[in-house]
Amino acid sequence: MPRYALKIEYNGEPFAGWQRQKELPSVQGAIEQALSRIQPGQHTIAAAGRTDAGVHALGQVAHCDLNKDWDPFRLSEALNHHLKPHPVAILKAVHVADDWHARFTAVERQYLFRILMRRAPATHDKGQVWQINHQLDVAAMQAGADMLIGRHDFTTFRSSICQAASPTKTLDELRVEEVQGFSGPEVHFHVRARSFLHNQVRSFVGTLERVGAGAWSPQDVKDALEAENRAACGPVCPPQGLYLAAVRYPDPVFE
Repeated sequence: MPRYALKIEYNGEPFAGWQRQKELPSVQGAIEQALSRIQPGQHTIAAAGRTDAGVHALGQVAHCDLNKDWDPFRLSEALNHHLKPHPVAILKAVHVADDWHARFTAVERQYLFRILMRRAPATHDKGQVWQINHQLDVAAMQAGADMLIGRHDFTTFRSSICQAASPTKTLDELRVEEVQGFSGPEVHFHVRARSFLHNQVRSFVGTLERVGAGAWSPQDVKDALEAENRAACGPVCPPQGLYLAAVRYPDPVFE
């Protein structure tokens, strides 16, 4: 039974998240339904990571098993046809080994978070950014972000419903930069790690926004981390603006 890796882009706004849910629309459910149109029957796909409701993806990765030996390009075209009108696109499909797994073979996840800084309501970027009406001190936020790099107990920045076996993770990158976006000035957070805790990135961004606004100091971020207490975390930012940007594997899968 041939196995295929799928590189997936989606707008998470109309979905209750990646994971299939019985009564609610999900990205996984939409793709599995499209698979059932090209191969009748039940399908279960596995993804590199589960995104929450309202979270987007530029480079989510999943794998599926099919009876037919599809040409990968024709498979992506067929799935995109049957995914309409969902805001989900299969960017690429490739053959992979039978033991290749989208989640367990991955060695790194990369996330992007976008904050739009302007007072006028967002129109084109509505639902795609976290909009705030004040300026942020990017240098101060980076100083706070630097406190989080490395291997730590991230209990403070972990959701109370997180199911990870341990709160200890290694954060490889948390880079903050200001860019000129289409709709106005934006702050982008680039985050890399092998794996993440539930709501970890949104907890980072919400806390660092308080640093950028002047309500917290960079030292407060370090103190919050060392408290190892969820109550010490800053506000958790909304899901709008969060993107699963890329997933890396030992061997480049889509190149």
